Amino acid sequence: MKKFLALFAVLAFLVGCGSDEKSASAEQVIKLGLSADYPPFEFVDKDNKITGFDVELINEISKRIGFKVELANISFDGLIPALKAGKIDAIMSAMSATEDRKKSVDFTDSYYATENLFIRKKSSDISDKNLAGKNIGAQLGTVQEMAAGEIEGAKVSPYDSPLTAIMALKSGKIDYVIVDSSIGYGFLKQNDDIEEFLKLPDGSEGFSIAFDKDKKTDLIAKINDAIKAIKADGTFEKIAKKYDLQ
Repeated sequence: MKKFLALFAVLAFLVGCGSDEKSASAEQVIKLGLSADYPPFEFVDKDNKITGFDVELINEISKRIGFKVELANISFDGLIPALKAGKIDAIMSAMSATEDRKKSVDFTDSYYATENLFIRKKSSDISDKNLAGKNIGAQLGTVQEMAAGEIEGAKVSPYDSPLTAIMALKSGKIDYVIVDSSIGYGFLKQNDDIEEFLKLPDGSEGFSIAFDKDKKTDLIAKINDAIKAIKADGTFEKIAKKYDLQ
């Protein structure tokens, strides 16, 4: 009987060790929603791979905290509904932390600050003096669309991506476009027939990572610490420089 009990104890110990090893090696997987039409933050490269500043930053954050990231490409206006429905665990898509969005989701600390950039055709007479009553292009579901809607007499034309809004401007379908400054300057570099004529605060705390309300408070605290560390040790600056965001 003693030999049997000793053998049983050894087997139990080995099984327990195997179980511990398995649980230790199993990393948490975060399904991250983004809209891959927003270069340089998230876009599909020539190899059909989703990449960009946000992707590299979340990969660095996940490496430091210890979780894996699975990307889900979703239209920007569908990101929060997907989060609330449990189809994704988080959003990182150059999303501004606005007071309205905070009613339904929790945000990490801001990792990037930006402004609203107003763009017109170079042949246009549009200025900050005659914004009212015009046809304005903006990406659907963004703070820029909300800003356009607050302009007196404005007709807001929502587009699936900033690029389609810029193309509509160039073809004369709209009078001007409001885009995020961090990507707007990229369009200006690539198109010599358009120009900036106004820049205003976007009314948010900056770009942040979103989680469903009251679901991931511990993880948010860890991400905030990781963002601070990444900025402090120069890693953030290195990634930003790669995507011409400095």
